[in-house]
Order: sequence, then structure tokens, then C-alpha cells
Amino acid sequence: MRLLEGFSGTALQLPNRMAMAPMTRGRADDVTGVPHPRTVEYYAQRASAGLIVSEGVWVNRTGKSGPGIPGLATEQQAEAWRAVTAAVHEEGGRIFAQLWHAGRVAHPGVMGRTPVAPSAVRQAGRIFSAAGWTDTVEPRALGENEIGEVVQDFAAAARRAIAAGFDGVELHGANGYLIQEFLARNTNRREDRYGGSVAARLRFPVEVVVAVVRQIGAARVGLRISPGNPENDISEDDWKEVYPRLIAELRRYELAYLHVIDTPDVEVLSHLRPLWPGTLIANLRSEEPTTQDEGESLIESGLADVVAFGRLFIANPDLPARFALRAPLARAHHDVYYGARLDGYTDFPALEADPAKFACSARS
Repeated sequence: MRLLEGFSGTALQLPNRMAMAPMTRGRADDVTGVPHPRTVEYYAQRASAGLIVSEGVWVNRTGKSGPGIPGLATEQQAEAWRAVTAAVHEEGGRIFAQLWHAGRVAHPGVMGRTPVAPSAVRQAGRIFSAAGWTDTVEPRALGENEIGEVVQDFAAAARRAIAAGFDGVELHGANGYLIQEFLARNTNRREDRYGGSVAARLRFPVEVVVAVVRQIGAARVGLRISPGNPENDISEDDWKEVYPRLIAELRRYELAYLHVIDTPDVEVLSHLRPLWPGTLIANLRSEEPTTQDEGESLIESGLADVVAFGRLFIANPDLPARFALRAPLARAHHDVYYGARLDGYTDFPALEADPAKFACSARS
């Protein structure tokens, strides 16, 4: 079973090829952005993952997308994360912080101010705020000086993450948030040096990567992308031109990894894997959680070095052990994914059954 083999890349040495994907859980203090005390237990329970990528954490208040999302913009927040990373390390795990700016996918009812974006283009649909589902608002276009400030906010959050004990950071450049908004033509209608041509639309994402690399070193930096993914009203009909050029820029740095979200109707891995010589983490996006067999197939085919599993880690804190035994998998109901409620957070038990019961299926 290749998923359970150790992996040694340029910057990552992992005991297995299973990553715990970043998943918003919404349990942080909504006023302070400090992780809930049980967040320590939540991540420590899942330390057997080859790599944990934390839930997205905002790099400044304007980048906060929804209620209960933690930040890494204050010392109070960093101090709470120190307890998390210490607990994960005590259990033998490795954890990267996912640094996130939501861009226009935000609401004044969440962070008390007008969202910002490359351009003043309103997102279609509705958004979840402290008052429940509500209409989106038109964002304010960032000025050029403000763009530089956001770049520095990412760099400062990365520095704070390392000081808080994280092994590295993942920059969230996927799912329709700020970094991807600069890449996509429907959200970036700027006419200055940050918009228009592909090279100009690449400028902000590359500036963020470079600033963070300068702060903490390339070996501690990963980037998550989702080419062609229409989430949060993104349209990227030119992704086959944009992302190869982005990867060409990234190849100048020996990043810890590139984290690629692939969807059944886009299939980006087959296009981008040959272009990326470093470690690649694959994340299959579909209605059902990624299965063990799907993960094994990605490794065997060479499309990925590591596979990210999300929803299965919520209900199966010991997912690698369950895969090793081909043991039954628990399922979590969608109602417990997000929110301040604490049931469905740290109360999913590890497997306690006799391993011999699953020996036959484990050998198959």
C-alpha cells in the first residue's frame, strides 16, 4: 500500500503519503480569532497523518471569510497555536498553517468592513455570516499600495506561524479567494500592473510567494491551487495558459510542495504534474470523500507524491491505521462540519477493535 509508505522529498520527510487537508471547522472565538482550546486535542488526535495542513487562518482581519475562523495576525492568536503545534509534535506529527485571505468572499457582518478584491466585482450567490445566509456585497478594489500591504501581511503571518511552532505554511491560492481572484479574468479587471495580461495577473500571487519565502525559506512554503475550479463564482477558461506560467515562475524556488485540487470535469493533474518537478500533493474534489483506492491510484500513476484526505479525517482521527487494516470508516454528518458546537469535533474515537479482525482484508 503506497499511501502508507514513507515519503522523502526535497523539503518534506513524511512517515506516510497521507495529508490531512485544510478544513474550515468554525470553532474559534469569533471576536479574537483565537483557536478554541479543544483545537489542541483536535489536531493532536490526527497527528498520524503524514502531514497536517491546518484550517485556513486569516492573515489580516479583512481576510476573514466567516464566523469562527481563526487568525494568525496577533500574538494572542499565535500563543494559542503554540499549544496546538506542541501537542501535534508530541504525538510525532508535522503541521503546516494554511495562510488565507478570503478576498471578496467575505461580508461586513463577519469582519466589520467592506471586503476587498482585485476589482469591484460582486460574487454571485449568498454567503454565510454571523446572521446566517445573506446576500453578498460588492467588494472594494485594492489600491496598489494596499496590495503591497497584503503581501506583507502574508509574510508577517508566515513569520508568526514559524514562531508558533508550525513546520511550515501553505498559501491558499485556491477556491476563489484573493490569490485566485488575481489570477482569474472575471474577478481581476484591473488595468494597472496587476491586471490584464497573464503576466500581470500572476504578479500578486508570485509576490506573495516570494515575500513568504524570504521570511521563512522555500523549504517551509507550499502553495495550494485549484485551476478551473468554479467555486465562489470564479471563471478560468484560460487556466491551461495561466497555471503552466505560474508553475514556471514557482520552479525558481524549491518550495516544500504544490497542492493541486483536481475536479472530475477539469482533470488538471494530468496537465500540470509533468510541469512540476517537486513534491505534489493531490486533492480530489468530488461529492464523496476520496477513497483509499483512489489515493493509491494517484500514487501508482505518478500523478501525486502525497494525497490529501479531508472529510474522512473528521470522523476517523486515526485514518492511516484504518487504511492499513482496511477497517470500517466512520462518517460525519455535514451538520457538524462547521460552527461553534463542539459535538462532532473531538468526540470521534480511534479504532479500538482487535486488528486481527481485519487481517484478511488488510492483506487483500
